Amino acid sequence: MDASPAAVSGPVDAAGTVAGRVLAGSARLGPVRLLAVDGPAGSGKTTFAARVAQAVRTAGARATVLGLDDLYDGWTGLDGTLWPRLRAQVLEPLRRGRAARYQRYDWAAGRLAGWVDLDVPDVLVLEGCGSARRAVDALATLTVWVEADDDVRLARGLARDGAHERAHWLAWMALERAHFAREGTRGRADVRLDAFGMMTT
Repeated sequence: MDASPAAVSGPVDAAGTVAGRVLAGSARLGPVRLLAVDGPAGSGKTTFAARVAQAVRTAGARATVLGLDDLYDGWTGLDGTLWPRLRAQVLEPLRRGRAARYQRYDWAAGRLAGWVDLDVPDVLVLEGCGSARRAVDALATLTVWVEADDDVRLARGLARDGAHERAHWLAWMALERAHFAREGTRGRADVRLDAFGMMTT
């Protein structure tokens, strides 16, 4: 992967820039170009991933977004079984050029539930905390880090999930800090974005 993050300032189409870089890069997951969009919860990863996928489609390629929210085993699922299941159910089939099938986590029921089929795309946008861990280095065409201040992230999270989830959010934020420190995720990213989707150094 590109070792140095992009250094761009001013109003730039970050999604278009990232989409262009991914499409110009080499497929390293079999026939698939894998884009990992990582960063702490509430930083804007989901929004950015959707914009990149649309830019890829506009360029004439097939893009699929897979959010890790569908794969975490609940509020403590950042590590544990997440990566082994993702690798076995999604990454390995795609590496072989085959459709994938993963088991989705049902947050309301608090357990893994139904299965979701995933066809082989040109670009897989893997979005979520932990998507750019070191284990993805050999597979990803590009990695993106999205960040925001803790108070901004917490406010966004509680607006989405409800104030009753505050304790869960605070516990998750502690888990992700430990995860990112261990994985060195921010320092390894090819591209860095702020809370508003602007590219930074």
